[in-house]
Amino acid sequence: MAEVDVNKVVRQHAEMDGFFTGFAIRGKTAAPNDSAPVAAVSSANASSPIPILASNPQSAIRNPQSSSSDAAAELEAVAGEARQCRKCQLGSTRTNCVPGEGHPRARIMFVGEAPGADEDAQGRPFVGRAGQLLDKIIAACGLQREEVFIGNILKCRPPENREPRPDEIVNCLPYLQRQIEAINPDVIVALGGHAAKTLLNTIKGITQLRGQFQEYYTGIGRPPIKLMATFHPAYLLRNYSEQNRRYVWEDMKKVLAELGLPIPERSKGG
Repeated sequence: MAEVDVNKVVRQHAEMDGFFTGFAIRGKTAAPNDSAPVAAVSSANASSPIPILASNPQSAIRNPQSSSSDAAAELEAVAGEARQCRKCQLGSTRTNCVPGEGHPRARIMFVGEAPGADEDAQGRPFVGRAGQLLDKIIAACGLQREEVFIGNILKCRPPENREPRPDEIVNCLPYLQRQIEAINPDVIVALGGHAAKTLLNTIKGITQLRGQFQEYYTGIGRPPIKLMATFHPAYLLRNYSEQNRRYVWEDMKKVLAELGLPIPERSKGG
């Protein structure tokens, strides 16, 4: 019986991964421009920024503007401060700080709860099993990971992947808030209930929040940023169902529509 259960789990996870592949974009997508300007993104090693193509008319990146360098500089400053941070005990228990990474002119910003073991080891967000599924979701949207920004509420892994504590959130949230202000994305995708409730300052659960746009306010006098809450990839892996995967895909289609980007459709046989 145990062997049957294991096989069932493996099969379900394979189907979950496969659900977000086999999509075809309506219309023609512009090929990347090798001569396009590059922008540095926050990474595990501040001295080795990741080069990102910054000009693709059908991507999720804004057209290059003078503020791109300012945003990139602010993101690196935040990453540097986070790596030195010892405001709570997580600064002493972590292996690596995980400040987040992505394009400084991204129109979409994904925000999760906190780094896991794989992220702690590499200093990069969403690189474990849940991260691989997030990559598939991003690809299913016709985008590349390098075109978006990915971060977390916490920049350090809580021991044993426990839930973030209130004091940890209070100490760490300003880093994320500064990243959001620097990037100024058109849409924030909150991955999971913890991220959504923290950003929206609400007690509502993910099932109440997902599926419709909310508003995230960066400060008094500033226009709100659209926020779409959806299930965390780790939740999808733990709670396999056709319905849950479709919920996430419906949420992402609304994000693409809001941004005026092509909405992929399942290709034949996909």
